[in-house]
Amino acid sequence: MSAQRLKTVLITGASSGIGATYAERFARRGYDVVLVARRAERLAALAKTLRSETGAGVEALPADLTDAADLARVEKRLREDSRIEVLVNNAGAILRGGFLDSDADAQESLIRLNIVAPTRLASAVAPRLVAQGSGAIINIASVLAVAPEIVPGIYPATKSYMLTFSQSLQMELGERGVYVQAVLPGATRTEIWDLAGMSPDSIPGVMEVGELVDAALVGFDRREAITIPPLPEVEHWDRFAEARKAMMHHFGHKHPAERYRN
Repeated sequence: MSAQRLKTVLITGASSGIGATYAERFARRGYDVVLVARRAERLAALAKTLRSETGAGVEALPADLTDAADLARVEKRLREDSRIEVLVNNAGAILRGGFLDSDADAQESLIRLNIVAPTRLASAVAPRLVAQGSGAIINIASVLAVAPEIVPGIYPATKSYMLTFSQSLQMELGERGVYVQAVLPGATRTEIWDLAGMSPDSIPGVMEVGELVDAALVGFDRREAITIPPLPEVEHWDRFAEARKAMMHHFGHKHPAERYRN
């Protein structure tokens, strides 16, 4: 590792789409990169390309994050490798159809990938980042976190978790020097559409992945807590957040609201 490359980013779901694009962008910013995904051959090919094009130190770390042993290996790396200053929790999947179209085993597997894995990875790296007083965790959520009516099934619920998880981490870790960003993409042209059994060309307003990641990195540089690349007016989010906080002042009552007592 060269003297100029003192920071490393670990990116999950890095073999294609958003994860691969984050890897390329961070490598060009002077980071070394650890690529994590299931598809070893694709990871190796991407690592070779990034090394050639950017001069970065790029390592492929194949792992299936729904497998306990593989997940434990990535957790160990995050706990022990002091060079890793940024974690990008990007790996995720979607199920075809709605809640009634998927069996419980498939739903549990989705929860392991979309919720359990990013939680455990953040738990592995956070104590070390707090101890050094710096670093960042980027959690890829979705606009479906606040608009679950758009897509049936449990996928929006998993992304809602990623949003609220990020907000909780922001409150706890932010004052200790660790930056936490939740990124809420809209429809983006990635392979997830194949998993969903849909064509992105049938959806209006699909964003190209490069534009999505570049916008997310603008939010990263600005240290935004919530970055929503397709949202034109930040005031819409601000009003949403203010309404939520306004309700909080009414939650601490000893008795039910009057409307429930008549």
